[in-house]
Amino acid sequence: MSSIVPKFGFFVKQRLLKDLRQCRSAERRVRYLIIINVSSGRAARETAQVLGIHNTTVYRVARRFRERGVWGLLDGREDNGTTKLDEGYLDILYRLVRSSPQKHGWRRPTWTRELLVKTLERQTGVRVHVATMSRALALIEARRGRPRPTLRCPWSPIAKGRRLAAIRRLLATLPRNHVAVYEDEVDIHLNPKIGLDWMVKGQQKEVVTPGQNVKRYLAGALDVRTGLLVWVEGERKTSALFIALLAKLRDQYRHAAAIHVILDNYRIHKSKLTRAAVAGLGGRVRLHFLPPYCPNDNRIERNWQNLHANVTRNHTCANMAALLVEVRDYLWQQNRTRLGLHYHLAA
Repeated sequence: MSSIVPKFGFFVKQRLLKDLRQCRSAERRVRYLIIINVSSGRAARETAQVLGIHNTTVYRVARRFRERGVWGLLDGREDNGTTKLDEGYLDILYRLVRSSPQKHGWRRPTWTRELLVKTLERQTGVRVHVATMSRALALIEARRGRPRPTLRCPWSPIAKGRRLAAIRRLLATLPRNHVAVYEDEVDIHLNPKIGLDWMVKGQQKEVVTPGQNVKRYLAGALDVRTGLLVWVEGERKTSALFIALLAKLRDQYRHAAAIHVILDNYRIHKSKLTRAAVAGLGGRVRLHFLPPYCPNDNRIERNWQNLHANVTRNHTCANMAALLVEVRDYLWQQNRTRLGLHYHLAA
């Protein structure tokens, strides 16, 4: 038997085994297993290896067992009383993190753990340590992230809601011989967008930029029913690019009685050339404008975000031709995946 724990009788061992079976605390179960293993003659280092812990943990638990017996295996923090991080405290913390410090009387625009401690003490009367605040933030699954810049819609909430409701009704009652698409443009830059990436300690990856930037533009339309993407490419983001997309939609959906295009208020969508082109299509293409500055209501935006994440961000292409090959391959692959899923669901 190992010398780091005293000898104990049959009934003590049976009690340990019984408590182990009934124990719901993972940390306490490890303590029971440590004592059971070393009392059976297994060395401290071997016990640590079997249980996947450090050998110092084995020695510390064995010392507590020698000094206090079975009671030494309990978590001493259980005698500290009611936890400060109760449900009410965490609920207030959740609402604070979702808001701004300036809404609670502070001049600072971003939260720190120290500021959260002071604010919660003011609201609840409970003061916790900064380290405890870190644990509380983990419990509500908070994280430090980069805010997304956005512009507020200048319309009133009623007018905005009315327009979005009309678009939802259009999609909900869309006839079978009609098509609806979400439309938007995306910029493709030869100088890569810089994004987050995993790196090892002491490393900072480098993204080589060609220097003088070159741009290309895609105008795309996302089919509401199938999720398939139709796009055209251009060297300039002009009305001609948008009109080229409308012509491609006309050819792509030549059997459709009407093509409903849901889009934002960018100037090329409302220019005189665009209005003339739409009129020349004989009413088959109908434009439905979203409220201003509402990119989250344009479903194609997610496709462009995925394109940047999977192709253009931190890319290593030496020229625009190579980059466009990557862009097309990615979009074609997305369409093949969507087409296969669409046929699977139809079957």
